[in-house]
Amino acid sequence: MLLRASILLSLLALTGCEEPLTLAQVCKDTPGLCNDLNKDSHCKEQRADVIMARYYEYKEPTDENKYALLKGFEKYDQCVSLAAKIEHIKLKEKTTSRVEGHLTSIKEITRIFQDTKNTNHPGLLYYHWSRNNDQSALTKLLTIEDQPSVTEDAEMQFFLATYYIKFDEEKTIDLLYKTLELNKPDQIPNPEIYTTLVSLFNKHEKFKHAYTFAKIAQLSGITNIDIMSIEHQLTASGKSLNSLDSLAEQTFESIQTGQFVSPRDF
Repeated sequence: MLLRASILLSLLALTGCEEPLTLAQVCKDTPGLCNDLNKDSHCKEQRADVIMARYYEYKEPTDENKYALLKGFEKYDQCVSLAAKIEHIKLKEKTTSRVEGHLTSIKEITRIFQDTKNTNHPGLLYYHWSRNNDQSALTKLLTIEDQPSVTEDAEMQFFLATYYIKFDEEKTIDLLYKTLELNKPDQIPNPEIYTTLVSLFNKHEKFKHAYTFAKIAQLSGITNIDIMSIEHQLTASGKSLNSLDSLAEQTFESIQTGQFVSPRDF
């Protein structure tokens, strides 16, 4: 939804129209951006996002637009690949169009990677490394990790956390906190942020921290959190959970409103 809103706003600025282009208008004016995707109702939202991102990248092929399209195609392909496995007894052409959408995704993702081999865009550098094991892209990314384009981007802070967790857990925690600090109001953080913090704090026997973020995870709707063992560790040592419950609620609210501050001292 955020990707679609961003694309539509960009299209509005690009075209100078009073109203943003509609999906139907894009497909009418540039049918080649739509005809090689699935033609049924599956993956409707992801398909729409990809079409609008394709149009914007077609009009203005910057690295930022290529990055948005790359992410859009990955989400679309995850959906359409699953849908392509569904057999239609009477409507075989639906399955065929989904396969076509999957093949288009592979082709377009490959094209974007080829087009951006020499990129300095942090998001694309991360994708080149994480998807293609491009070590030179990782080296480039690490040389710019202190630049605002990385430090002020929640997504990039999370991406770096997935790298540093292998050998620097303290820095990983800092990066995850920074990710939450950059979370915009009413935006839902990646669930892995909470599960990773719980796991790291539990591993280092910081049970108050682990419990607090386990409760925040539950408030966020995450169910695969083992909070019982953490509760046992705290209650066995005579700790009260009431204050931590309150802290969790306050912290959750601060994240939801975009006012979270790194709680390194609690």
